[in-house]
Amino acid sequence: MKIIHYGHSTFLIEIKGINILVDPFITGNEKLEGKVNIDELKADYILLTHAHQDHTLDAEAIAKRTGAVIVSNFEITTHYENKGLEVHPMNHGGNWSFEFGNLKYVNAIHTSSFPDGSYGGQPGGFVIEGEHKNIYIAGDTALSMDMKLIPLQTKLDLAILPIGDNFTMGVEDAIIASDFVECDKVLGCHYDTFGFIEIDHEEAKRKFYEKGKDLMLLEIGESIEL
Repeated sequence: MKIIHYGHSTFLIEIKGINILVDPFITGNEKLEGKVNIDELKADYILLTHAHQDHTLDAEAIAKRTGAVIVSNFEITTHYENKGLEVHPMNHGGNWSFEFGNLKYVNAIHTSSFPDGSYGGQPGGFVIEGEHKNIYIAGDTALSMDMKLIPLQTKLDLAILPIGDNFTMGVEDAIIASDFVECDKVLGCHYDTFGFIEIDHEEAKRKFYEKGKDLMLLEIGESIEL
């Protein structure tokens, strides 16, 4: 399993030759100017945690070009299905076996609306159980006791957690979240893109380290392999 970071909360996950794009927000991210071309991105599936623009902005364009299946809650997938795109609707607690592995849509505490203000259903996160590795994509969320349910069913190898604070968990709550999901290997997201979510990288890493945890903050285009 290979995971490439494209800024904010956008990741490309490669599993068994399948390309899974998560929350594509590229053309509107000033941090990515000249660094990432959406016309060159591969995608067989696009996972959307919720409807906010900073998670869905480029989903339609990429899906139209690649034929990717958009996977999200019922309201979000209906929105894209009405545009003629292929979708797979899910809802909280549901599992589905895809060609890349089992996918579960789990709870998140946040809001969810499209840029025009229309309803985007309830936000969520995803647990991917691949052939050899399992990851949790929290999406935009507050710290939640629901996170404790995840390790009852899945032993995680990586947790992708928001750490920018203000709109989501901050570093301290993300450390607790990693305890709840029983995963000490954390990939940070949803930080630095806007003024409200700028963080001190070294301080964040230090706080995780002091708790015996590993926080990874990838540069644009940088990747890790599990």
